[in-house]
Amino acid sequence: MKGSFALLAVAVIGAAFHSGTAPAADDGASLRAELEQLKSDYESRIASLEARIAELESTAAAAPAAPAADPYAAQAAAEPAPTARSSATAFNPAMSAILGGSYASLSEDPADYRIAGFLPAGDEIGPGDRSFNLGESEVTLSASIDPYFMGSVTFAMTPEDELEVEEAYFRTLALPSGFTLKGGRFFSGFGYLNEFHAHAWDFVDQPLVYQALFGGQRAQDGVQLKWLAPADLFLEFGAESGNGDAFPGTRREANGLNGVTLFAHAGSDIGETVSWRAGLSWLDLRARDRAYEDVAAAGSPVENAFTGTSRTWIADATLKWTRPGDTRRRSLKLQGEYMRRTEDGELAFDASGAALAGDYRSRQDGWYLQGVYQFQPRWRVGARYDALDSGTPRIGLVTDGVLSPEDFALLAPASPARTSLMLDWSPSEFSRLRAQFAWDDARDTATDEQFFLQYIYSLGVHGAHKF
Repeated sequence: MKGSFALLAVAVIGAAFHSGTAPAADDGASLRAELEQLKSDYESRIASLEARIAELESTAAAAPAAPAADPYAAQAAAEPAPTARSSATAFNPAMSAILGGSYASLSEDPADYRIAGFLPAGDEIGPGDRSFNLGESEVTLSASIDPYFMGSVTFAMTPEDELEVEEAYFRTLALPSGFTLKGGRFFSGFGYLNEFHAHAWDFVDQPLVYQALFGGQRAQDGVQLKWLAPADLFLEFGAESGNGDAFPGTRREANGLNGVTLFAHAGSDIGETVSWRAGLSWLDLRARDRAYEDVAAAGSPVENAFTGTSRTWIADATLKWTRPGDTRRRSLKLQGEYMRRTEDGELAFDASGAALAGDYRSRQDGWYLQGVYQFQPRWRVGARYDALDSGTPRIGLVTDGVLSPEDFALLAPASPARTSLMLDWSPSEFSRLRAQFAWDDARDTATDEQFFLQYIYSLGVHGAHKF
């Protein structure tokens, strides 16, 4: 069609040129004749092309489809070849980094920090050091391996200038019927907060109950199987097991797995403004010679050790509210978890010296409740309350009169608690600045008044966080 317009233009120009040398009437008749001829020629060519197209389409529709010897090859052939990579896969694997740091002002010496009434769970509990500190910065590499698996590895750079593998796992992408299998090192799926990385927390630190019962965030070296039910209501069920190396378990001196974790989560929406999620989890772990340091009644340091079972029940619930069309983007998030742990077995006193042993049983629990309110698009304020109850453990060596309760100073009954307030500002979705103040009574002797300033910056591709 473009050619016809060009010929018409040439004809018009030619006519204009010819008008100066020939009579106007003759020129007009000549131009009309040439125009009619051009229109006839192009209409004939267009009709011919349309006939050929119709013939080819009818031939293709009548031809039988060739059978595919390999169904996966047929599926691959049917998929269109990508013409351009998305931004998330432009670099394979996708890379992201989190930069975090803080300033801490503490009224009590952090070197003396411990949670009263609970067996020491590791070196990661407590508020950290005073003054400026490099927080837990991390680097994550992730990518789809093939149509069936994806992989992710997260390296954490600790304030002690050590590089640790925080997570390194594969996950299936194509299991049928809503099943997903994960293997490697990953944050355990129990409760609510444990699966979140530190930069996604709403406060600078974890709740006390996580620190007392698990020594902080619990990672699992093992396997996890999840099933998402095909229902309108969100229903998720999961089971996992591993080597048991993380507190409160210990690694078995044998082949196989140690313990099991089971969890179930449900969630849905209430109208257009409220959404909720609730869950129930159970951990059954084994500990063998799980050592900790204590001070005997005579004032001498001793190393005691627990051997037995450790079982924990966890109930969690989260409620989120936001008003559709609210230009101020106000929202409210309420979150809480309750945990109860029972340990039953044998407690050895001065394992490397007197090596006395007797039965041991304890029941301890704790909970936290927090609320975060966003009152402007970039501003949030939050409050959290933590409470623990160590209970009164049954120590056979004390009951039988072999030792006194003062020989197990760390196991004296206590009720630690903490209140925290925070305010944060997010200039964009990639940055956050936070101030937090807490009254920490975990020591059960003196209140530690804690003030934190924290920064969190996200670099590179970073996926959306969980609900």
